[in-house]
Amino acid sequence: MTVARKLPIVMVLVATAATAQVPGLSANDRAEGAKAHPQLVAQFGGAYEGPQTAYVRDVGQRIAMQSGLATRPGDYTVTLLNSNVNNAFAIPGGYVYVTRQLVALMNDEAELAFVMGHEIGHVAARHSQKREQRSGLAGLGAALLGVITGSNIIGQLAGTGAQLYTLGYSRNQEREADSLGVRYLSRAGYDPLASGDILASLGAQTTLEARLAGKSTAEPVGWLSTHPANAQRVARIRREAATFVTRSSARATNRDGFLNAIDGMAYDDDAAQGVIRGASFRHQGLGIAFDAPAGFALENTPAAVNGSKAGAGKFQFAGGSSNGLSMASYAANVWNAAGASPAELQSTVINGIEAGISQTQVATQSGRVDATLAVYRWGPDSYYHLLTLAPQGGGQAFAPLINSVRRLTTADTVRTRRIAVVAIQPGDTIATLSARMAYDDDRQARFLTLNGLAASSQLVRGNRVKLIVWR
Repeated sequence: MTVARKLPIVMVLVATAATAQVPGLSANDRAEGAKAHPQLVAQFGGAYEGPQTAYVRDVGQRIAMQSGLATRPGDYTVTLLNSNVNNAFAIPGGYVYVTRQLVALMNDEAELAFVMGHEIGHVAARHSQKREQRSGLAGLGAALLGVITGSNIIGQLAGTGAQLYTLGYSRNQEREADSLGVRYLSRAGYDPLASGDILASLGAQTTLEARLAGKSTAEPVGWLSTHPANAQRVARIRREAATFVTRSSARATNRDGFLNAIDGMAYDDDAAQGVIRGASFRHQGLGIAFDAPAGFALENTPAAVNGSKAGAGKFQFAGGSSNGLSMASYAANVWNAAGASPAELQSTVINGIEAGISQTQVATQSGRVDATLAVYRWGPDSYYHLLTLAPQGGGQAFAPLINSVRRLTTADTVRTRRIAVVAIQPGDTIATLSARMAYDDDRQARFLTLNGLAASSQLVRGNRVKLIVWR
C-alpha cells in the first residue's frame, strides 16, 4: 500500500510532452501510450527512486534502439517500477517497463537487455494489435481503473477480478518476441546466450514462487504466467542464440557493472509501501499493523493488502480519505463497490480505535460465502477497512485478524529488504551464504534461485553473489 503522492501528475506531464510524432512510432501510438503511462506506473507502485533508475533507463533505451522503431534513445520512456512482482512489458508509443523485483533476479546486464528486448519485440511485431480481444491499448484504462481503485472487491477476492497488467500473447508471438530479443541483443554487442540464462532463472523462480504460495508448480504467477520459462523454451532459445555467436562477435555481459548498479536496491516490499513479514503487515508511514491467521499468504499491492489460504478464505485491507462520509456511509460504499447489498454496521472499539463491523452472505462463482466488513476510523478524514470472504459458516475464523488491526508504536521498526552484493570469501559455502538471507524459510532455495546457481555449483573465491538482507 502506498501513501498518496504527486508523482502521477508529474508522470502525466512528462508523458504528454512525448506525444510528438517520431519515425516508426505513430502519433496515435504515442498518444495512446502517453494516456496509459501514468495509470500503469501507478498500478505498480510508482517509479522507483534510486540510482538504479538511470542505469535501467540507459540499458533499455540502448536495446530499444535496435528495434528500428525510432532514431533517438530519448524517443523511449523506460521506467523502473517500484514493484515487488516479477513483471516487464512495453506498450506502443515507446514506453518500456520493468519491475525492480524482476531486475533483482538477473545476474548481468545482458540478461536485463534481453528481457527488455523481448518486450520491445512484441511492440515491434505489433502483437497487441493482432490480438482478437482488442487492438492497441483500447480498453486498458477501464481495466486499470478497477485495479487502482479496488472496485469489484468481491470479484477480485473470488479470483475473477483484474490482474496485474500483462498481455496475453500466443505461443507463436512469444517465440517471435524471443527471437527478436536475441537479435537485438546481438546487434547491441551483448552475449546472446544470456537469453537462455535469464529464462532458466525465470523457470526456477516460477517453481519457487508457486511452492512458497502453496500452489502447484504448474500454476505460474504474474509475468511468468504469460511468459512460461519451461525447459523446452530455454533449450530452443539457447540453440537460436548460438547461431549469433561467432569468434569475432562481441559478447558483452557487463556483470560487474550490473551488480554494482543494483547493490542496495529494495527487494520484496519497500518500507515506504509497507512490509510483509510472514503473516504480518507493518506500514511505518501510515502507522498500521495487523496479523493474518497462520498459513495465510499475503500480497502487498499499491491499492491494498490481499491475503489468502486455500480452503480458509481471502481478505483485502484497503482505505483512504473519508470524503466527509460517516462510517456507516463509508461502509455502504464499500459494500456497493464490492457488488453486495450493504449490511447493518455494529459499532465497536478495537485496540482503542473506533470501528464498525457488518456481516452478510454473498454469492460467488464458488458458491455462497460469509462476507465480513470491518471499518476503522483512522483519523478525522480517513478510514481503513478489512473485507473478508470465508466458506459458508467459516467467517468467524477471521476474528483474530479483525481484532489485530492496530496503530504502530514508536518502538516498532519497519525495515526494507535490500540486495547486498558480496564477494565470496575463504570458507564461504552455499550453506553459509544462504544462512545470511533475510528470510525465515527456504533460505537456500531463495539464494540459489536469486543467483542462478544449482545446489552442486562450485563457488569461486572473489566472485560476487547477491544476498537479500535487512537494512
